[in-house]
Amino acid sequence: MDTQGDVREFLASRRARITPEQAGLPNFGGTRRVAGLRRAEVAMLAGVSPDYYTRLERGNLSGVSDSVLDAIARALQLDEAEHSHLHDLARAANTSPRARRRPPKQQIRPGIRILLDAMTDAPAFVRNGRLDVLAANLLGEALYSPAFASGPRPVNLARFCFLDPAADDFYPDWKGAADTTVNLLRTEAGRDPYNKALSELVGELATRSDDFRTRWAAHNVRLHHTGAKQFQHPVVGRLDLAFEAMPLPADPGLTLTAYSAEAGTPAHDALRLLASWATASSPALHTSAEQ
Repeated sequence: MDTQGDVREFLASRRARITPEQAGLPNFGGTRRVAGLRRAEVAMLAGVSPDYYTRLERGNLSGVSDSVLDAIARALQLDEAEHSHLHDLARAANTSPRARRRPPKQQIRPGIRILLDAMTDAPAFVRNGRLDVLAANLLGEALYSPAFASGPRPVNLARFCFLDPAADDFYPDWKGAADTTVNLLRTEAGRDPYNKALSELVGELATRSDDFRTRWAAHNVRLHHTGAKQFQHPVVGRLDLAFEAMPLPADPGLTLTAYSAEAGTPAHDALRLLASWATASSPALHTSAEQ
């Protein structure tokens, strides 16, 4: 990843979306040459010199303090995900090449597999930061059966979303799913900009998908801990599910995601039907997942 370019484009794009009125600054009218705030206005709001902020926005975060980053985040009205992303970009910029080591191979511990298999009423899976599904329980495989049906292993949810035509039907709100997918990858790129596998995935998707390339250029990021998702499953139909995404502290970079539905709802009934279908189809599902 081009860390310096990412810093430059991220800060410039956040600055461009804020009007003087939103920042509490007087607007004396006239035509502004740039959208949003000027660099000097951000510098004033953050309490730094215009020259220093200009240096930062040009991508040079070397030696910048946390307090300055926090002040810039306030000036640009960054949300929690954007604030964390700015710190991640600065951390990458201040990490020497010698300190950049190849991350250990991510593996699923036996205890995690046992936990997944014990979750018989909830679709669940473990993914890494580039959205590879490294393990799933039977109901999780059944829920994502369109993704498991084709493609290389491990299943990659970003590749499925942008390159598999089945995703258009699987996600009723495909645009929302696509936004979330790219925002999660952009967030991970800030955390781990020298991850070769992630860079290769981004390069592949940017080359093969205009939709991905446009979203990637927006530099949007997000945290993805809890919420709701909608699916149109080919066997059981519409599923409106709540999800919890829980990082695994003992396995850095891995996240366990589980879905649920409130008892008595159509989604809960559909999950029970999906569980029955998964049990009847379990040999085929496991064969598909292991290919």
